[in-house]
Amino acid sequence: MFKRIVLFLATNIAVIALLSIVCHLLGVDQWAAQRGMGMGGLIVFASIFGMGGAFISLAISKWMAKMSTGAQVITEPRNETERWLLETVRRHAEKAGIGMPEVAVYDAPEMNAFATGMSRNNALVAVSTGLLQQMDREQVSAVLGHEIGHVANGDMVTLTLIQGVLNTLVIIAARIVGRLIDSWLSGGREREGEGGIGYFVTVMVLQIVFGLFASMIVMWFSRWREFRADAAGANLAGRASMVSALQRLSGNHGDTTLPQTIQAFGISGHLASGVKRLFMSHPPIEERIAALQAAR
Repeated sequence: MFKRIVLFLATNIAVIALLSIVCHLLGVDQWAAQRGMGMGGLIVFASIFGMGGAFISLAISKWMAKMSTGAQVITEPRNETERWLLETVRRHAEKAGIGMPEVAVYDAPEMNAFATGMSRNNALVAVSTGLLQQMDREQVSAVLGHEIGHVANGDMVTLTLIQGVLNTLVIIAARIVGRLIDSWLSGGREREGEGGIGYFVTVMVLQIVFGLFASMIVMWFSRWREFRADAAGANLAGRASMVSALQRLSGNHGDTTLPQTIQAFGISGHLASGVKRLFMSHPPIEERIAALQAAR
């Protein structure tokens, strides 16, 4: 679990740092400073980078998921299991009122599955070979219902919007504070063009720090949406099957093989405490089971 958290944080820090360096090298900050960019201009600039990056990630999410996991989309079923998978996803999708997603299988020993895609009617649902081998069909049906729930709830788009808004706020806050610190370091003197080294270093550091807090908010939403997806799985496949699937997953203690970019879209999560819990994409399975059992 700790290894995955470090990877998650390192990836986000690298993206934020790269954004600052690209802006610096391309002279974006200098261009903005020369034109005396006010708050309105800063918001537009931050929105283009913050929201644009998030939606580009969403737009290529299916392609990235297939490439990174090696998932093979089922076009023509090769066996009875693949026929059953397609029919189960189709039944759940119709009941949930969404378009038929692409269905794929990827080779991994762990029990896991994920859903991603640009919209409710343009999604991908994939399951691991380990899940198919280690769960019975009622449990697999519940897992598929859980993933269809993510799609029907619009979780991928909502998560992207939250990430985009937070990215925008991080960029704005870092530059405002950076200007204040640069002004203080220069003794309050007005600079022409781009701010000094104090500005650049401050923006770099603050985007990393603010980015960590933003990641906590994103992960909080990710944990909350898992409860909703569990409820959807219970509605589509039966509460007993959803609880049974989660109980089976509770013994899935190994680190996930899903790439960091789509771990939040998987069904399997692991227990953590303290600060680590703030960066968990999934709530503990015990809490998810308790929530289902308490629901009426």
